[in-house]
Amino acid sequence: MNIPKGLILFRLLLAPIILGLTYFVGNDVKIAIVILMYLGLISDILDGIVARKQGISSARLRRMDSQTDMVFWLSIGFTTYFFYPQLIANHDVSIYAILAMEVACYVISLVKFKKETCTHAFLSKLWGISLLIAFTSLIGFNHAGIPFTVAIVLGLVSHIDRILITLILPKWTHDIPSTYHAYLIRKGIAFKRNDLLNG
Repeated sequence: MNIPKGLILFRLLLAPIILGLTYFVGNDVKIAIVILMYLGLISDILDGIVARKQGISSARLRRMDSQTDMVFWLSIGFTTYFFYPQLIANHDVSIYAILAMEVACYVISLVKFKKETCTHAFLSKLWGISLLIAFTSLIGFNHAGIPFTVAIVLGLVSHIDRILITLILPKWTHDIPSTYHAYLIRKGIAFKRNDLLNG
């Protein structure tokens, strides 16, 4: 049984469930949404760990993981917009900038390498943690404040990092910790990858 792939598919299935609950049930389902979000995070952590333990980690699996992450977090983002449209409207420039840079990441990678981006960069992981905190605070406790602001700032910074990584890389590869590491790859300088960054 391919457990990592099963965990990725589980996270992918959570997206329509989250959207369905949000649309058809509404505010009464907020706590359930938070719980499902954490289940998705746990599956995201475990799929990489199990894949390495089983020796089946591959570029294809990493690409599937990366695209599923995008779908999963977009579902949480749409849920947030459904619950708090005015909050999103108040930060529309920053949020649209992040979405535009996300699209740019894919366009640049597809044009340059004929493959979608799959960096799993360190700053992207930090942004994921900030999203978890921000959405927990917002959906679970109706509070935006600093967590929401931090998530927006990290979202902008991490996407700049991803775009630079894609521009610098001489050929497509996955799991690049940072722009600096992309530069090392371009120069042919070896470096040790940290498995904790490849989860």
